[in-house]
Amino acid sequence: MDHLSPVASSALLLVSHHLCPYVQRAAIALAEKRAPFERINIDLADKPGWFLEISPLSKVPLLCVRNGDGGHDVLFESSVICEYLEETQDGRRLHPADPLTRARHRGWMEFGSSILSDLWVYETTQDRAQLETKRQVLASKFATIEEELTSGPYFAGDSFSLVDAVFAPIFRYFDVFDTIGDSGIFAGLPRVQAWRKALSERPSVKAAVGPDYAGRLMAFLRRHDAVLLQQPSVSEA
Repeated sequence: MDHLSPVASSALLLVSHHLCPYVQRAAIALAEKRAPFERINIDLADKPGWFLEISPLSKVPLLCVRNGDGGHDVLFESSVICEYLEETQDGRRLHPADPLTRARHRGWMEFGSSILSDLWVYETTQDRAQLETKRQVLASKFATIEEELTSGPYFAGDSFSLVDAVFAPIFRYFDVFDTIGDSGIFAGLPRVQAWRKALSERPSVKAAVGPDYAGRLMAFLRRHDAVLLQQPSVSEA
């Protein structure tokens, strides 16, 4: 890829969107690796032509990697990008060394992706019954994770991993949702709540979004006329 419109001075360019949780995974991994990179946000409602030319799925994130010819090779899909960074960049290891444990971590990363699919419906639905159904599904999935967590502070104990990079953007949604009302999704899940707090304090997690993230997410909910905006807390329901 040698026709990317934005010019990057660093070897890595992350093509991004302000709210995308999959982009955040890649940004967190880059920060944890201390890999120099540049980032450009695009408007997914008005995708630029150069982006459509280089994105096979017309989705973010993309990681544009400078090659030996002075051009760029394009990686798409957040899991692929994170795995590439793990294999090529110095810095802290984000996958366990043991093959079996590493495979299990990849499974939990996919579990996190399934939660994001549920969250999309949860945050955009205009149907109260569907909202409640997804609330229960999310509560059940986090209860499953509660049984997997140990002493913390992270998924695998003291070591921050790609599983943490997947779940940090998930929890960030709820930082905004909690300002609307108490969903009760994390009730009775002390290990999940402690994990959520530890991730929110991680510098790489904080830096993965801009300071206007909450405002942008609230505007997104209003554009979708999300019933979540009128949802009372569980204690009030």
